[in-house]
Amino acid sequence: MADIDLYVDPVCPFAWVAAQWLLDSAADEHAVTLRPMSLAVLNGDHDVDADHAPMIVRSRRLGRVFAAAVQRYSQTAFTPLYLELGQRWHAGGSHADAAMAAALAATGFDHQLIEALDDTRYDAAVAHTHHASQTALGGRSGSPIISVDGHVFSGPVLTEPPQPGHAAELLAAVIIAASTPGFAALQRPYQGPPTIAGAEEQR
Repeated sequence: MADIDLYVDPVCPFAWVAAQWLLDSAADEHAVTLRPMSLAVLNGDHDVDADHAPMIVRSRRLGRVFAAAVQRYSQTAFTPLYLELGQRWHAGGSHADAAMAAALAATGFDHQLIEALDDTRYDAAVAHTHHASQTALGGRSGSPIISVDGHVFSGPVLTEPPQPGHAAELLAAVIIAASTPGFAALQRPYQGPPTIAGAEEQR
């Protein structure tokens, strides 16, 4: 059994695909924990092009709600809220704010946590969790970041979910690569956003 952490920004579609694949493939064989990171914090000191600027704004606002939920209910609140949000936003195409409000209701969390969207008091907590992801990696990287038994890599980036027959094989390959001394990186050019079943353009 491997202990696997996946650091995700809730707005990142690549992270959503990776998280779905990882949770489905790990089943009861591996211990998987989803942890927050922030593209808004990552790009805080950098110019962002007009196409990506709205995503950074959403990252900052939604990240505050996750921070508020974790402060209220503990770290265990992150995964159920992330999954409920993703089903409504990444897969369902709902407006981000509406998707978050619905996700809070579905998890049974205090609906007033939605007010954290514009509450800058949570920015320090968001930054803290993001820096934890970068410290784990030992460098600067976007979402997602994966840690397998303490061996940490940027990615995996999936442009579409693996076919059912290959999903578990891919996870086995990632675990082998992570545990191989000297293995550092493997990457090829890709286009985005990824293909997500049922997804519409996020608003």
